[in-house]
Amino acid sequence: MSAPNDVVQIQLRMRLRYDGRGYRGWQRQPGSTTVQGTIEAALASVTGIELRVRGSGRTDRGVHAEGQIATVTLPASLAADPAGLERFTAQLGDALPQDIGLLELDRVPLEFHPREDAIAKRYRYEIWNGGKCPRALEGRVWEVRRRLDVEAMRAALPVFVGQHDFTSFATRSNFERVSSVRKVEAFTLAMEGRRVSLNITADGFLYKMVRNIVRAVAKVGEGRCDNARLIQILEARDRAAASGSAPASGLFLDEVTYPPLPAPPA
Repeated sequence: MSAPNDVVQIQLRMRLRYDGRGYRGWQRQPGSTTVQGTIEAALASVTGIELRVRGSGRTDRGVHAEGQIATVTLPASLAADPAGLERFTAQLGDALPQDIGLLELDRVPLEFHPREDAIAKRYRYEIWNGGKCPRALEGRVWEVRRRLDVEAMRAALPVFVGQHDFTSFATRSNFERVSSVRKVEAFTLAMEGRRVSLNITADGFLYKMVRNIVRAVAKVGEGRCDNARLIQILEARDRAAASGSAPASGLFLDEVTYPPLPAPPA
């Protein structure tokens, strides 16, 4: 059942974490278990009405999140006041499965759009280097058995920082891109034991851009590529120049940034 059209509506913003191992990606798909579809089912169980969720982006099958942003518009009577919002947050959190967590819920203006209003996103990519990863991390890292030169990888990261045309690192998708130019604001590497964490922040990302960049950086660590070659690939603006993509298992959407929002009407 859908909400009547004449009911006063409000919009709620959710910050979510999820383990992508059990889902065929974010986007709702008939006959498939997806993150969006599971959240919508939880909302229906709490409210008794069919509600649609909008996300800040569509993560692929096997990709995880620690800071996905999504919104839902629903009748104001369900969560308009602070007490109602707190109650609704608890109910929705209880209705979600263990591998999807509701980290935060707040009210935003009806005009807010989680994808179009985003000004930056931060992704993290996890590599387990050398040997078999712990069982708990299976499907949550990329296992690279060959020892990587981590310092060479670190030295390669500045090649990607700044405003560039990232056509060479974008996999074709089923929608038209207005522009392939993106600005990478930060790209860092941290290592703890055998775990290599790559963090990249940009004003936006092309389809599979992070995974394709990570694969190129890993090739530097393997001694199969160097910074001069990376620059050539970037300037070629040709996907064929940079073959290969890191697997989905190591990718996490960690944060989505927005400009300050006006307070929603009382």
